[in-house]
Parts: sequence; C-alpha cells; structure tokens
Amino acid sequence: MKNSILISFILFSFAVNAQVAIGKTSVASQSVSLDFGAGNRGLILPWVTNVASVTGAINGTMAYDLADKKVKVKYASGWKDLSVNTSGTTVDPLTTIDGAVIQNAATETSTAKVAIGTLTSTPGVLVLEDTNKAMVLPKVANPQTNIINPAPGMMVYDTATKLLAVFNGSVWTFWKQ
Repeated sequence: MKNSILISFILFSFAVNAQVAIGKTSVASQSVSLDFGAGNRGLILPWVTNVASVTGAINGTMAYDLADKKVKVKYASGWKDLSVNTSGTTVDPLTTIDGAVIQNAATETSTAKVAIGTLTSTPGVLVLEDTNKAMVLPKVANPQTNIINPAPGMMVYDTATKLLAVFNGSVWTFWKQ
C-alpha cells in the first residue's frame, strides 16, 4: 500500500512539476525538463529488438538496436547510427551474462510510460513533452576511463572533450555538435 501511494505521488509530481532532477536537489535552469546529478553514471537507452519495427517512432527517438547492437536516433529519413558502424555486444565482460537473454525473458508492459511535461499520446517509455525545455545528459569527464563496466546503450556528455558519448557495448563513440 505504501509503495502504491509513493509511486502515485512520484508520477503525479512528474506531471505537475514538469521539471525533474535526478541525483541532485534542483534543476539547473528553467529551460531544462530533466537534469542529472554528478557522478560517473550515464543514461541507458531502451533496448529494442529492431528499431525498424518500432511503431510510431517520432524524430528524436533514441534506442539501442539489438539487431545490430548499435545506438540509433530517428530522423525524418530513417534511423541514424550513432555507433559509427561499429557493432557492440550485450554480453557483460565481468559476468559473461548476455543482457539480451535477461531482457527477453522479462514481460514487457506495453502501456508503461512516464512523461515529464504536458502528457500527450507520443509513444515512448520516457517522454519529455515540453516544447521549450530540454534534457541535460549526465556529465562525466572521460567516460571511457571513468565509467566502470558501462551498459550497452549508455549516453553521457563528456565534459573533458565537450562531446556526446554513446556506448554500444564494445566501444564509446563521440559526437560533435
């Protein structure tokens, strides 16, 4: 009962506040809808069987594609590979357990969704609904050396190189603006 009340309160606060800080006490700016605290942690994108089969994907949708083990983003012309043509892996190098096997065994709730901002029917697991606010990625200096055992589909902003960094399970790929 307590868990249900807590979850309801959290979901209600997402809809009311429209600004969320994770791992910190407040959001950095009024133009931010989702902000992450410091630490050597990243944001892990959802894993999908094949991005081409994602129905209703809109421009800006991002996912880790299990078909070729790459991080991709949806554009009007299709899906763009953010892993620079280097396939990754879902096998944890420390435990040798394949994360895809664990994920495939889990039952997905197709209606699960969290929205920050004004709720619309936009498909997605976590949807930032604001038209005038952005998400600030977790900030990590040199993620390739400071994040121990990163998960496939992880994204951070590298404060040392000032680049977007995505991990495909094998290598980090860095993107300039």
